Amino acid sequence: MYYWLLKNVLVGPFLRLAFRPWSRGAEHVPAEGPAILASNHLAVIDSFVLPLTIRRKVQFLGKSDYFTGSGFKGRLVAGFMRGVGTVPVDRSGGRAAEAALLTGKQILAGGDLLGIYPEGTRSPDGRLHRGKTGVARLAIETGAPVIPVAMVGTAEAQPIGRKVPRPVKIGVVYGEPLDFSRYQGMEDDRFILRSVADEIVYAILELSGQEYVDIYAATAKARIAQGFAVDAGQVHAPAAPGGRPVPEVASDAATGPRDAPDAVAPRQ
Repeated sequence: MYYWLLKNVLVGPFLRLAFRPWSRGAEHVPAEGPAILASNHLAVIDSFVLPLTIRRKVQFLGKSDYFTGSGFKGRLVAGFMRGVGTVPVDRSGGRAAEAALLTGKQILAGGDLLGIYPEGTRSPDGRLHRGKTGVARLAIETGAPVIPVAMVGTAEAQPIGRKVPRPVKIGVVYGEPLDFSRYQGMEDDRFILRSVADEIVYAILELSGQEYVDIYAATAKARIAQGFAVDAGQVHAPAAPGGRPVPEVASDAATGPRDAPDAVAPRQ
């Protein structure tokens, strides 16, 4: 109930007014049953804007720090994060990945939508980075379809370091579902996991038109923080994930809808 109140009354209307979200391909999101929404990640507001373009509730995995703050501000942040569908996951320690996978599987087992960022963290430079294999394991173990998603314009609305986003038009592009049932029972094969993760990231790349960098976003973020530029040799100009050709992306995928936006109004 709190989720729908935030989405339709308390927060959603203000986000729609500020960002005028449009969407394309929302019909690829199943009306019911489990599915994984695998998206690029350019800004904090990605998790707040994406759900505005589809009717169903989307649950994202979030670091437990959001839920453990003290005082009025801490309780406010925790309540807001729960309200928008964020599920806390302890990302500290060696078993953090297992905890995230278990939580993700529980969400999918309940027949819900799981939002996940294959890059593992926000892109530090606006490019698309190597996907982690957790999303591949979830897809194979649960059998849930993977819907590739491209967020468009959130990096301009909220660049790294900017707390209050600018009122910029934002879009969400959904791709056709990816079915990995052919790999059932092979979730422990690291080569299969890498292949599936690359396929998912490639599908996102086809929608977003970003430049691809074959290193993890966390690694790129650490190098940038230390004052080093990401090696240009790791930017795949002639190839994309898995050695595929770089897709030719229509310009409107990066600038907005062709004519009128086909944003889906949430069900009241």
